[in-house]
Amino acid sequence: MRAGDALITNGMINNMNILYGISNCDTIRKARKWLKERDIDYTFHDFRKDGLNPVQLRTWVDELGWEALINKRGTTWRKLPEETRSKMDETLALAVMEDEPAIIKRPVLDTGGQIVIGFSEDNYRQIFQN
Repeated sequence: MRAGDALITNGMINNMNILYGISNCDTIRKARKWLKERDIDYTFHDFRKDGLNPVQLRTWVDELGWEALINKRGTTWRKLPEETRSKMDETLALAVMEDEPAIIKRPVLDTGGQIVIGFSEDNYRQIFQN
């Protein structure tokens, strides 16, 4: 099995590592490369191609807060109308993230035990230490 492939047994996915993002994102590419080089199994979920589950998004917001998920340094944020940016709250953030998933900080890594936003080699090294 290659890194990035999910192990399916009895119709159930046994791979707990899911990397969420957008395939053409440089940070996603770095995270995927890092995982592959270490032969760490994961499944990649592309927000644009595979969609964004509103229930899952709600779980992330409940666990991490909407502020942690919104990428205010990206072009998607800057393209929002000023009124939307200035009135951003949890309800509006959920709607914006559903409509514009590129506004979510990337990657979002779900290990099955924790949710991690962003990529740094040091952080991933700590997460996947054996």
